[in-house]
Amino acid sequence: MQSTILVLANLAEGAEPAVRYAAALAAPLPAHLALLHLDLYPVLLEPELLAAASAQTTRQEVETMTALRALAQRLSVPAEVVETAGVLADAVAEAVQQYHPLLLVMGLSASQPFLDVLLLNQLLPVLRAIHRPLLLVPKGGPTLGAPSRVLVAVDAEPFTASAASLALAPLLGSWQAAYTVAHVGSILGDAPGTSGRMALADVRASGLLPPHTPLALLEECYRAPAAGIRQAITDTQADLVILLVRPRSFMGRLFHHSVTAEVLRHATVPVLLLPVEASEQPIWFHRPESLPYAAK
Repeated sequence: MQSTILVLANLAEGAEPAVRYAAALAAPLPAHLALLHLDLYPVLLEPELLAAASAQTTRQEVETMTALRALAQRLSVPAEVVETAGVLADAVAEAVQQYHPLLLVMGLSASQPFLDVLLLNQLLPVLRAIHRPLLLVPKGGPTLGAPSRVLVAVDAEPFTASAASLALAPLLGSWQAAYTVAHVGSILGDAPGTSGRMALADVRASGLLPPHTPLALLEECYRAPAAGIRQAITDTQADLVILLVRPRSFMGRLFHHSVTAEVLRHATVPVLLLPVEASEQPIWFHRPESLPYAAK
């Protein structure tokens, strides 16, 4: 059975780069793309603004659908355009039920206010609805070919990959990429190397990558974990970043101020969010140096 990659094709500026990047990732599987298009205004605008925007919306919808269909025909992999309406989380949930996608892809806007709305009002409900891997592609990021340098950013808190994340393992294993595990810990953490080796072992045991995949270790100590991740991206020249999304990240307050959200606000390369299962241990039982990062 052919796999499907579901692309939210009009949720941010730069939908075409996200679609083309998804097509590049789908090529070796093989997989086909479903380009999901829906109207943004019911999500982003206050009710009193909807009437004034309706005429412009109709015109934009026609133009967008025409452009998406033309783009789908130019791709190197099979693609279809799926038109729907309603609330984003509901539309995505319905598409997930229909296609059982391996991966969800979304473009990121460079506009800071728009991105904050996207993170808080759209991305969070989508994650709650699908519990599937989500790839976010910034405008201006790479659009051709699979990644060659992948950064897996982890803290020292143990994790178990979800079934949906494990299903993505064949795709990750198909990349001829150099993988680096970046352990970003507190400045006040344990002796250098201890928690980093634990984090490296967790990634090896997770099943996300083939057992013999070479993994380099990079340790960063920052008071602000997001800053540490950004530095690791620079140090490794990564062209894709993998972040783990824990269940408690779905809490609105934590997500809005989380490491994930902060990394996405400054993303210059695609970011892959992989859901992980809740730990069986209470948060206070985990390795102390991980808490400033893991709690978010």
